[in-house]
Amino acid sequence: MDILLIAGLWLDGSVWDKVAAQLEARGHHAVPVTLPGQGDGKRSATLADQSAAVVAAVDAAAGRPMVVGHSAASTLAWLAADARPAKISKVAMIGGFPSSDGEPFFGGFPVQDGTMPFPGWGEFEGPDSADLDDAAKQAMAAAAIPVPEGVIRGVVRLADERRYDVPVVLICPEFSPAQAREWIGNGEVPELAKSKNVSYADIDSGHWPMISAPAELADLLAQLAEQS
Repeated sequence: MDILLIAGLWLDGSVWDKVAAQLEARGHHAVPVTLPGQGDGKRSATLADQSAAVVAAVDAAAGRPMVVGHSAASTLAWLAADARPAKISKVAMIGGFPSSDGEPFFGGFPVQDGTMPFPGWGEFEGPDSADLDDAAKQAMAAAAIPVPEGVIRGVVRLADERRYDVPVVLICPEFSPAQAREWIGNGEVPELAKSKNVSYADIDSGHWPMISAPAELADLLAQLAEQS
């Protein structure tokens, strides 16, 4: 199966290298998606540009791919499900939840000179980063790509309710499946509250399992793809 891999904020497609190699070894076709503004130098990129890149990857995939979104890119994966509900076999969201129609793509960290730079590890102390050693943190911070303001400030637009028919798997790293169920049940994730097929998978990692636990993540994604 084709498995599209969409990295979260500040990351480019290379963050999936170890995961992709192991998925390929399992017989799957891993497709890390390079997002406009996150790896191609386009500071003018917008949320619409990133969404279009993901949809183009879905259109280019063989059969019905599984789309994997990490963190904020969970919204990009969901936008693809909205745009191509009949084409996608499953959406997997790692450590993130989709925004609703009319909401901004992301907020919380300051924008400087037209981009949102990586804010430093102080913002991610605790379970998010506890499994990353100093070398991994330094490497990730050094490679972090400031995200264009046009992406961050973009407004999410969802239109096709057939997206609720697309199976969703929440991969829970720094939080538990029980916590995720509670948040959805409390109405904090309206899109997934309406989804007809949501399941949960636990992984023993922090927020970036593709860095700290690539073998475990690849094994989990392969299992999910093979269940489709």
